[in-house]
Amino acid sequence: MKRILLVLSFLIPLCLKAQDIKQHYKIFDVKKKSLISLDQIIQDMQQANVLFFGEEHNDSIGHYLEAEIFKSLAKAYPGKTALTLEMFHTDVQPIINEYLQNIITEKNFIKEARAWNNYKDYRPMVELAKQQNLMVIGGNAAARYSNAVTREGLSILEKLPAASKSFLPKLPVDTATGRYYDKFIETLGGHGMGSMKVYQTQNFWDATMAWSIHNFYKAHKDFKIFQVNGRFHSDEKLGTYAQLIKLNPKIKALNISSFAADDFENPVWEKYTALGDYIIVTDPKVKKTF
Repeated sequence: MKRILLVLSFLIPLCLKAQDIKQHYKIFDVKKKSLISLDQIIQDMQQANVLFFGEEHNDSIGHYLEAEIFKSLAKAYPGKTALTLEMFHTDVQPIINEYLQNIITEKNFIKEARAWNNYKDYRPMVELAKQQNLMVIGGNAAARYSNAVTREGLSILEKLPAASKSFLPKLPVDTATGRYYDKFIETLGGHGMGSMKVYQTQNFWDATMAWSIHNFYKAHKDFKIFQVNGRFHSDEKLGTYAQLIKLNPKIKALNISSFAADDFENPVWEKYTALGDYIIVTDPKVKKTF
């Protein structure tokens, strides 16, 4: 436990004390239309299989809350909690497993599992999993495949060798047009040359993460799965969330959208409620992780 507390402490911005963290985030339950605590989300997971945490990758408060949620889930469901991450790829799963089993060093793990540059922000969850013998699943598609889709479109994946396809969802990948496409184009700044291939890459990421969650769920239906990804992948229950429900409509999922909000002091919740089951707004004044 001391080790986990020490690891968690690295997530707390130097300008804050642990007891002050609660002053820098607010959680809103869309269904109940009220402010709640993290404990309420854990309680609600009694009726769900998967909890999505849609983050901003540089939000230090968001990273702290992810670690707290995972720790609370692991306590509520000992030995029956798993972590799935956008931040690791499907093809490095053996390396993740080797590290969790204390076979390889952290230095080798970080290098050979191609950890993100801000891995320190996700490290507390991985270390907790290692300490408690919980599973961590690399959910995303390797960059070499994403790059191929961006250059050539989804059809390029059909040319992959069978061994390579084992790391990927069943082809062809659903491109999930409609609201998700409109939202993507709005974010991209409008239609342009190559935008459809970039959109296909986005859907490829979503499909791969959904496939990874689905595969784990099929083998561990009594587990609670905590999925961490950039919030565009799950906001409005689109993207990865929607792809997961298409794979298995019986899966019950909840989603959190977490982000720094300029109206943090007095948030206008009505403008955020379409984003998820829970909205977490964090203090934009708190220093970002990068």
